[in-house]
Amino acid sequence: MTTPTANPVHATWLVARREVLSQVRTKSFIISTVILLVAVFATTVFGGIVADRGTNATPVAVVSETEEVLAGAPMIDLHVAPDDATAIQWVEDETVDAAVIPVTNSDAPLPYKVVARDEVPTMVTMATSISPEVELLDPGSSDEEWGLNYIISLIFGIIFMMAVMTFGSTIAQNTVVEKQTRTVELLVSAVSSRVLLAGKILGISLLAIGQTAAVVLAGVLGLVITGQGSLLSMLTAPMLWFVVFFIFGFVLFAAIFAASASLVSRIEDTGSVLSPVIMLVMAPYFIVILFGTNPTVMAVSSYVPFTSIVAMPVRMFMGGVDWWEPVLSLLILALSDAVVIAIAARIYRSSVLRTGPRLKLKEAWAGDRN
Repeated sequence: MTTPTANPVHATWLVARREVLSQVRTKSFIISTVILLVAVFATTVFGGIVADRGTNATPVAVVSETEEVLAGAPMIDLHVAPDDATAIQWVEDETVDAAVIPVTNSDAPLPYKVVARDEVPTMVTMATSISPEVELLDPGSSDEEWGLNYIISLIFGIIFMMAVMTFGSTIAQNTVVEKQTRTVELLVSAVSSRVLLAGKILGISLLAIGQTAAVVLAGVLGLVITGQGSLLSMLTAPMLWFVVFFIFGFVLFAAIFAASASLVSRIEDTGSVLSPVIMLVMAPYFIVILFGTNPTVMAVSSYVPFTSIVAMPVRMFMGGVDWWEPVLSLLILALSDAVVIAIAARIYRSSVLRTGPRLKLKEAWAGDRN
């Protein structure tokens, strides 16, 4: 076997380009992408039409000192109360959904706070430039868990899960097919196994990120056409952060898919090695769906690399997230990428040329002494 001598960066790009072209030229990829974009666009437009018919502005009580906080905010119906006590009473009587009153504590980060009855009023917190303190008069008594927060959590969770499942399976299948047909031997004779792995991750990641970005744009276009500007303004920051988290999150899972698939030499055997990976892929979805209303679980999940990809953008949509939290979460995710890619590279390098029965993880790890 000849020693790979190609420039690593150029070689990585060539491998990535090969992965991209091999997928975009297939009819199945083109048709599935078109169907997905049309479905997202149609769903957004239909949802906007239904929402436009049945959505009313959120009634919010304010006093003279806080009236300007929500002045001109879309989907907010202001009711000016003579004093703080009256505004709070209106909340308790359910005359309004929330009240914005001054804060007497000089140490408070903002001069006002939001008072609600039993759940955080998302429309109100998102209408302010900075998420204020929220005081619940009757916390924990609300059974309305399937509102807007649930829908956004569902959308973010499904987009990530489906993208990783689809393109992760692609990188796994390509890895096994190349081993089964011995194509990988020719590839490794031209480039190193590390370059081959990096190129595969880069190529499939570009496909996944491109398709996901197109899906997000289709949804945005649907919101614009149906005049859902207020919802779009609420979603802008969480969506942008979701795309950033998606990039780092997909690279994390792509490395795991590739390394796991390199342990087997037949397509029939991929199920056993990919089952644990699929469970990890499904974790972000189930976390936000099952525990989306649990602030403790969501806070912890937003810093765990495998779940922060969805949990942090969802928390940002719900409000109450400081500016440094997504930055710290993203830093943890990026460091996790580096660690996982290093581990995956060692396993891949040790097992990609091994044929026969499934290679155990310990054997693959011990087999690479280079």
